[in-house]
Amino acid sequence: MDFDGLTQECKADYILFKRDLNEDLRKLAIQETAYNKIKQWLPFADSIYALESLRRRGIRLDAQKVAHDWYMIQQSIFSLEDEAKSANNLSANDIYILQSNLKNIKQSLTSIFTFYNGYDPLFTWWVPVTYASLDSTLTVYSKVFDNKLKSIIPPDKSGIIGQPVGRDELIKQLHYELIPYTPEELIDIANQEFGWCEREIKKASGEMGFGDNWKAALEKVKNTYVPAGEQPALILKLYNESIDFLEKNNLVTIPPLAKETWGMIMMSPERQLVNPFFTGGREISISYPTNTMSEEDKLMSMRGNNPHFSRATVHHELLAGHTLEFFMNSRYRTYRDFDTPFWIEGWSLYWELLLYDMNFPQSPEDRIGMLFWHMHRCARIIFSLNYHMGKWTPEQCIDFLVDKVGHEKANAAGEVRRSFEGHYSPLYQVAYLTGGRQFYALKKELVDTKKMTYKQFHDAVMHLNEMPVEMVRAILTNQPLSTNYQPHWKFYDESGVK
Repeated sequence: MDFDGLTQECKADYILFKRDLNEDLRKLAIQETAYNKIKQWLPFADSIYALESLRRRGIRLDAQKVAHDWYMIQQSIFSLEDEAKSANNLSANDIYILQSNLKNIKQSLTSIFTFYNGYDPLFTWWVPVTYASLDSTLTVYSKVFDNKLKSIIPPDKSGIIGQPVGRDELIKQLHYELIPYTPEELIDIANQEFGWCEREIKKASGEMGFGDNWKAALEKVKNTYVPAGEQPALILKLYNESIDFLEKNNLVTIPPLAKETWGMIMMSPERQLVNPFFTGGREISISYPTNTMSEEDKLMSMRGNNPHFSRATVHHELLAGHTLEFFMNSRYRTYRDFDTPFWIEGWSLYWELLLYDMNFPQSPEDRIGMLFWHMHRCARIIFSLNYHMGKWTPEQCIDFLVDKVGHEKANAAGEVRRSFEGHYSPLYQVAYLTGGRQFYALKKELVDTKKMTYKQFHDAVMHLNEMPVEMVRAILTNQPLSTNYQPHWKFYDESGVK
């Protein structure tokens, strides 16, 4: 293609498409090398996947042969178990890949079985007992590698087992996300911003009569929780206040249909173990205790979702945060598929920063609630990067959230479990405040200089759809672009650390 003949937006799309293609090829090469290293422990994989391919087309299988083949696979696994127990050439990463593949194999096995069983008479006659035995044997086989992993990386008392990726991989992923900072630089910036939060929260604490003892003030704020059953009404009240503020100040276009179509759901106790706070998107998922929780967990859930904490999270999850993102992304530049948490989470976090500046909090208690979340985002950068560089354990991360931010113990454990066992990318927790600071810096560049109004700026971002924020800036400020574009925007230098 003639790159120089493209419009500015199309140049950005070209650069990002090329970036994604190269990244996919890089990851495929890594996966192939990694799989070749461990495939000796999965000699039965190809035969099971071959049956799954036939199953996908509805081909009738030779049931007696399937039963025989699966029996033989089970016998081969017995031998492999003994070899695996004494193997000493498997790294932690090898075992992670092995476990992922064993999970896929079990899913394929179940897919085959549930498709034919009960529907195909001969399959139903020959296969069920053999299937159950093989499935059970695969579970035991997987536990052999679980034990080996625990011997390589002994779990701490948190019981959380993640997969640290290392500094080199963090650098690669930061470059992919167009973030021109090292992990150490981001940690340093987060610590500086944390210091600003502590100074601000002490001011609010003093207004409440607690002096510099902001943790005592935080305790009082936590205990303002509403009784069980009343949290949905609180969320609606806070939503209405945030919408009124956005519209009164003419900050962003909120289509009537976006206001009409969001909804609420309640979060299950199981999900609250890994996500003790709200989540959002097309609906807001409310974290609050149920009758099945222990008294201690009920209290922690209520204290951790008090009205002043929730003041920052409701507009983050709904409007003008995630709900507006989902609504607009399905209507503008829908061909763009440059998924990045630095945009999706950064945008919602940016509104927390902006509304704090614009005096959205109505009391020192509100300010403490919003500052708690700001400190939490700083802490996410600090603990997640230290963990992935092998410097901190999960238990150290939990203690950091409790001691430094003031989290409830169970909520801190849920946050760390979500970060490292919740299938998030290593940079996901970094992306909230870092992406928010990118949008904040761009706001200073365009709105504070009167080049655009708030509404023009915010609407323009929403109309561009999801992409790295540096490319949003390149489009809106007409930055020079080339086919070999490299990230260079030092947005923290421009926005400053508060």
